[in-house]
Amino acid sequence: MSPQTTEIYSKKYALRYGFAFIETVIVTVMFAKVWYDFVVVHNQTNHLTGLGNLGMAFGIYLIIVMFFMKKLGGYTIGVNRKMVILASQVSALFCADFVEIFISMATTGQFRFGFMFFRQYAVLWAVQSLITAVLSYFMVDIYRKVVPPLRLLEIHGEHRNTLSEKLNELVYKYRVVKSLPATLPMDELISEMEDVDAVLLNDLPSTDKNHLLKKCFELDKRVYLTPKLSDIMVRNSEDLNLVDTPIYLFRNSGIPRWKLAVKRLFDIVSSALVLVILSPIFAVIAYLIHHEDGGPVFFRQERVTQNGRRFMILKFRSMIVDAEKDGRPHPAGEDDPRITKIGKFIRKTRIDEFPQLVNIIKGDMSVVGPRPERWEHVEKYTEDIPEFKLRLKAKAGLTGLAQVYGKYNTSALDKLKMDLMYIENFSLFMDVQILFETLRVLFQGESTEGFTEEATNVMHDYEGL
Repeated sequence: MSPQTTEIYSKKYALRYGFAFIETVIVTVMFAKVWYDFVVVHNQTNHLTGLGNLGMAFGIYLIIVMFFMKKLGGYTIGVNRKMVILASQVSALFCADFVEIFISMATTGQFRFGFMFFRQYAVLWAVQSLITAVLSYFMVDIYRKVVPPLRLLEIHGEHRNTLSEKLNELVYKYRVVKSLPATLPMDELISEMEDVDAVLLNDLPSTDKNHLLKKCFELDKRVYLTPKLSDIMVRNSEDLNLVDTPIYLFRNSGIPRWKLAVKRLFDIVSSALVLVILSPIFAVIAYLIHHEDGGPVFFRQERVTQNGRRFMILKFRSMIVDAEKDGRPHPAGEDDPRITKIGKFIRKTRIDEFPQLVNIIKGDMSVVGPRPERWEHVEKYTEDIPEFKLRLKAKAGLTGLAQVYGKYNTSALDKLKMDLMYIENFSLFMDVQILFETLRVLFQGESTEGFTEEATNVMHDYEGL
């Protein structure tokens, strides 16, 4: 590792640990104020106001916050997007304050204080979330100004893609300084590796990828690589140490039933709540749609959900009546003349998707999951990528990884990879993070790009998917 690279990494980790320390101390001090004010008023024996007991209470809370922040990714300043960091921190603080309700009741020995603790810690959580959100926003900006972008060497396979261009758009994080084919002699590739901070292995055949990974390990070079589908599937495998040969256990058991039950409860409660809160807005949208051309308010279309089951998805109509009167799918372009005036607005803001909350309550969909495709698209993509059907192992979602990180014209293969990453790493906290990212997407125009002729073609010739 070169001295320049070592300096960059030292600066990165110093800032990251420093920011984590500052935020942890701030939220702990806020808790300390709430706890101290409570025990001063309600502690009749004064035993909880001693320095030892106060220190223990503050220390326990500090440990709980650190645990959940680490577990849920709240300390990833400079690593993740701002909204992902915010979602992680809000989730971590919620868990910490929720657990603290029971610890506080046990500490005081008075369970009659439960509702009072719930109310106080709910307010505490809201204030902590607001302050950490503001701090994280500025901390990320400071990090990006202080830490220079990593210089990457791209080593690509036979089939070129636009990954290096996408990474170069993140000017604060990466700069691809050179792009070389994996067919070059290894000595030449190693020589080029020595002049960069990290190596990007982009869509390489398995043999070349494995060989270069070993070389990067030998040279202490950080590696970024595009995963194959098999890499995603075994990502959460369990290590078995039964014999003198390492074994990975990949259970293929899907999402546990209790997690599915919690997810279903979350779907029903959140969907019903949003429908009630936004019903006045939906009524106005419905009036404007009907008023423009006298046509129906809603649009129904067959889509595919878990295990290939078909259902009728519900959306606000954003196009003219009989936009697909020939019965064949016609993806909408950015300036499609079939889109109505009100349709342009509701498509751009994603309001046209909200009637799917009814599909969620009915059980056809989930709030978060793989986007439900039309059956014609599923058949087309499966012809070229047989593994595309694997995304049907989970219930279709209103939003998902492919929706918040991709675009309408993201390739079928990349959508599949993101869907499998979600299925293999599902957690309710991940759902919350995706929902926060969805809020960002609502205000990001580039994600609403329509299909182009090139984008409707499935990518071919991927070796070892």
